[in-house]
Amino acid sequence: MPYANINDTELYYETQGAGIPIVFLHPPLLTSANFRYQQAQLSTEYQVITFDIRGHGRSRPSDVPITYKLIVEDMRQLLNYLKIDSAFVAGYSTGGSIALEAMLTYPGIFIGGILISAMSEASDFVLRNRIRIAIGLSSWKPAVRLLRLGIAWGNSDSSSTFRNLLEDSKRGHERNIHELYKYSLKYNCTERLSDINAPVLLLFGEKDRGFKRYRKILQQNLRRSKLVLLKAEKHQLPTKAADEINEAIRQWIVQTVENNQTKQTDDEMEKSIPEAFIVEQGATGEQSQYQER
Repeated sequence: MPYANINDTELYYETQGAGIPIVFLHPPLLTSANFRYQQAQLSTEYQVITFDIRGHGRSRPSDVPITYKLIVEDMRQLLNYLKIDSAFVAGYSTGGSIALEAMLTYPGIFIGGILISAMSEASDFVLRNRIRIAIGLSSWKPAVRLLRLGIAWGNSDSSSTFRNLLEDSKRGHERNIHELYKYSLKYNCTERLSDINAPVLLLFGEKDRGFKRYRKILQQNLRRSKLVLLKAEKHQLPTKAADEINEAIRQWIVQTVENNQTKQTDDEMEKSIPEAFIVEQGATGEQSQYQER
């Protein structure tokens, strides 16, 4: 089994495929097992990297309190360990918040974001209450079992997925799971979203009504975003709408790379023109692909 000894901990990770790297981030209590469909389908074209956050799954428990900054540093060092200079970062649910923190902290490494049912803050009563319940349950060992059952069942599209998610979640350390839930309640990067210059793909289920608020916050504040709204889906997209989001990810990466190559070509052409003849133009090409602020 692949383990990386980095940042004073031991992380369990998997890497499949070759090409542009995409590293995936799971939310509290779940593990990298939540991205099995992304591994299977996207690794035919890309290098798919998954890992268990410290204190979760097969990664070693953390001796220091877990924060998003700590997870981002773990991820940066994991990419360095794998000799990867830059990657797209994909986060599911509160894993999306960690992905945002990664792009804010290391914009030169995390060159694009894929936010799946994600948020930049937890500010409505219903979501905050759900997180508080999870915090309470994760602080009492007998109750953690109920929490595991509920989370695994809610993210399962089949009995085999349920068993895999449940078994992996059992390996997690209750204290670290509790810490990550607590941190997710207070995290807020909304006011810093405009600092992210990287392109971002937003993947949301139209029936995920509680996250409509967070979808709008991201759309309004990110400089370069593209929204893909899945009409028949709710929150658990990596497992319950895998085909749809994987195809959306493929198409978006192709478009993003093409746009970047076009921009580089335009920049090179501009440098060859005398400054007196340069006429500024709007980013019409990008507006066709992204929602610009």
